Amino acid sequence: MTDFVRIVEVGPRDGLQNEKAIVATADKIELIDRLSQAGLRTIEATSFVSPKWVPQLADAAEVFSAIAQKPGVAYPVLVPNEKGYEHAREVGVREVAVFTAASEAFNQKNINASIDESIERFRPVLERARADGVKVRGYVSTVLGCPYQGAVPVADVVRVALQLHRLGCYEISLGDTIGVGTPHKASAMLKAVAGEVPLSALAVHFHDTYGQALANILACLEYGVRVVDASVSGAGGCPYAKGASGNVASEDVVYLLHGLGFETGVDLARLSETGRWLAGRLGRETGSKVGKALAAA
Repeated sequence: MTDFVRIVEVGPRDGLQNEKAIVATADKIELIDRLSQAGLRTIEATSFVSPKWVPQLADAAEVFSAIAQKPGVAYPVLVPNEKGYEHAREVGVREVAVFTAASEAFNQKNINASIDESIERFRPVLERARADGVKVRGYVSTVLGCPYQGAVPVADVVRVALQLHRLGCYEISLGDTIGVGTPHKASAMLKAVAGEVPLSALAVHFHDTYGQALANILACLEYGVRVVDASVSGAGGCPYAKGASGNVASEDVVYLLHGLGFETGVDLARLSETGRWLAGRLGRETGSKVGKALAAA
């Protein structure tokens, strides 16, 4: 039986949240529907965060209520706290994600709280989710470096990932936020975390700032990870590194996976078409090399 790798498509949330020009609600809905039709099994739809902090996602409830949800596809949303969780549940959300960092400096700058304080905010969310039968995914950012403190000790990554897993997160996504990781460091970090959290509960999330994302993903696949986060068209720059390319493109990841013989359930041609459509709506070229190559072919 061919090995299956699940892509967690983060374009509609992580990809769009830093866009300066407001993306039309209708375009966000169409993007998610196109991604559903391309065969993705997990599509992070939006974030129920205060519009004051992320104006781009102020239409979260409207978007989530209007998407054509396909059976068998998960549409998680990011929630920063219990209030965000309540708003998400009001529109029928069945899976949420919570977000913290392995770097104290990053957490303080990003959410004005220590790591421990951020985890305390999640505690009531996890308790309510358990009672409601809602799945919770956990994100740990800055696992291979921080724009403020530099190197991040692997022990800190392990500690935070383990805390989230013990709280009840079914899956922990390990994120190289500024894209400084290289394959050896990436697989060593994954191995350390997998010593405390089951590998089956881990996902990887690489940014392509230094062009290392695919190499890092390959190293983690070889170690045994089977869940990879990616963003269609490479949408979502890294706001902490000038000129950085940000998220790895889903199209490029799928091309790699299919070339390695993995099943993804994704129609690459359809996904690439969606990436080029999104780039057009954002007024730029697609950030996916595969998307460009398929268009030229």
